Amino acid sequence: MSATEVNLLSNDESLEWRKSSFSAVNGNCVEIAFRTDGQVAVRDTKAKGQGPVLSFGNDEWTAFLDGIAAGEMHGA
Repeated sequence: MSATEVNLLSNDESLEWRKSSFSAVNGNCVEIAFRTDGQVAVRDTKAKGQGPVLSFGNDEWTAFLDGIAAGEMHGA
């Protein structure tokens, strides 16, 4: 996966945020939301909706997920 421009968004209360059921209770998780424009929004759960939101295009999000599946993120 190569570096790409990432958009920083303000928190949008209308998004339906979700996190993995495998997330720990200590709050070290991220939440994602699928935007109507095809972007995938990502935020840190520790910020409790008050922190920054990153937005990735579909190609970037797919490359990220493929990288995880291929073990590219191990130890990062």
